Amino acid sequence: MEMKTTWSFVLIFFVPSMLYGELCAQVAAQPRPSPLAVTTARYKDTYLKVVYSQPHKRGREIFGKTVPFGQVWRTGANEATELTVTRDITINGQPLKAGTYSVYTIPYPETWTIIINADVGMWGSYNYNAKQDVVRFDVPVQKLTGAVYEAFTIMIEQRTDTAFILLLWDTTKVSFPVQFSEPRP
Repeated sequence: MEMKTTWSFVLIFFVPSMLYGELCAQVAAQPRPSPLAVTTARYKDTYLKVVYSQPHKRGREIFGKTVPFGQVWRTGANEATELTVTRDITINGQPLKAGTYSVYTIPYPETWTIIINADVGMWGSYNYNAKQDVVRFDVPVQKLTGAVYEAFTIMIEQRTDTAFILLLWDTTKVSFPVQFSEPRP
């Protein structure tokens, strides 16, 4: 009798949890519709890294529809985009201390507001807190001719001690400069 109870316990409690664990592993192993991407730059001993998720156009109208104008956007998909820098830099003429930050944007038809925010580990922009903004500035929108970016893409074009961060999706391009500081002796 006792053996039967023990096996019942095993079947009732452990087998479903094993199946649940397998199901979770299968779901985690499936590719995300908006995959993770990383872009980096290095100048001497300063390392810059941007981690983001790449949503895809998939026939949708992007700016003004999928990504509404005038609203804070996580600048990608899934978790908010994060920028990490190992030494102090200047971003669009404003100082930014070494550390990790979330990157948010507010798209408009002619300009975008770029926001570097101290809160990290955020999902989307649902809990965006403007009081945590460290750097905020506006940049013009450039329309691409002859090119369409199916996937949202962040690129870093490096030119010695200056780099440009490019945000590209559909036929829209936004860019802003990053100035690396000379290492201290």
